[in-house]
Amino acid sequence: MADDKDITAEGGGGGKKKLIIIIAIALVLLLGGGGAAFFLLGGDDEEVADAEGKEPEAEVAELADPQYHRFDPVFVVNLPPGGRARMLQIAIEIMTQTPSVVDTLKTNDPMVRHHLINLLEQQEADVLLTLEGKQALQQGVTDLLAEKLKELKEPGEIKGVYFTQFVLQ
Repeated sequence: MADDKDITAEGGGGGKKKLIIIIAIALVLLLGGGGAAFFLLGGDDEEVADAEGKEPEAEVAELADPQYHRFDPVFVVNLPPGGRARMLQIAIEIMTQTPSVVDTLKTNDPMVRHHLINLLEQQEADVLLTLEGKQALQQGVTDLLAEKLKELKEPGEIKGVYFTQFVLQ
């Protein structure tokens, strides 16, 4: 105890105060630096996504198990004259992993069918007889449906287009 009184009397007690002040300043600087780093590097994901030119995740549709939608009744269209066949009968099913896509297609069925009929009537029978022609038509239907879903502000997408019936006469 005598030593503590001697240190205080000699001015050594001021060293403890200086040590506490230095520790407090270091603590304030560390906390301030950590907060600044969080503010600058962290932040909202939507702002980062917008800055990168990507859409925020809130607008991305949830993916579920594959769902199929069949356009019913089947499409029957006249083909342009001059080919080996004059008529096409085709059943089209689409596959999606977004349930809202099926709802959107059902709700807008007349408009979607109209555009599909216009696309199908433009096909040449000789081209449709080949595998490449069928695949090109499949891609055309996919592109058309993607365009219509985008116009309807549907965030989901078509994962596949399948012809479950394909008759040329």
